[in-house]
Amino acid sequence: GFIIAVLVKKDDKYVMYYAKHSLVIFVIAIAGGIINSILMWIPILGWIVALAINLIIFALWLVSWIYALSEEEKEIPIVTEFANKINL
Repeated sequence: GFIIAVLVKKDDKYVMYYAKHSLVIFVIAIAGGIINSILMWIPILGWIVALAINLIIFALWLVSWIYALSEEEKEIPIVTEFANKINL
């Protein structure tokens, strides 16, 4: 989604606002995947923590989509802080 937004709507401030959020969530998902692959070796506790990480990433993604469809620039905890630091 980020690449398409940059190629098609780079001049649209609203689109770029949520494209940056998408990029941050993607990076968080990659980091979460790496952490999950390590934690999956720990029986039960590792699986529970990995599931919690996956649910948090899914919630961030879902909230981002809902906010993007609302046609308002709303802040997403943690994500917006990092997204605002991205300069394109």
